Amino acid sequence: MNARACEDERTFPDAEDLSPRRRRILYHSWHRGTREMDLLLGRFVDSAIGDLPEADLDRLEELMEVEDKLLFAWIIGREPPPPEHDGPTLARIISFHRANPLALD
Repeated sequence: MNARACEDERTFPDAEDLSPRRRRILYHSWHRGTREMDLLLGRFVDSAIGDLPEADLDRLEELMEVEDKLLFAWIIGREPPPPEHDGPTLARIISFHRANPLALD
């Protein structure tokens, strides 16, 4: 499956049912700056945004402030995350990525 196929298979949460904060996170997860991070983070947020507690949204927003290159390295396991970012939210993103790997051409 290529990146385009992944995009075509996206399952969008019904944005009308989401709070403005969740809609903003959803939008920004798919508009990161690199296609790889759009797919890694966007697919996770698509699947989890409706169920994340407020505290996890806080942590997700903090992670989304990290430079794409660093966040990508943490998610794919190229580099360990620093202690201030290593927590349950990042672990959940990593777990999602491992269970739903991308096949990029």
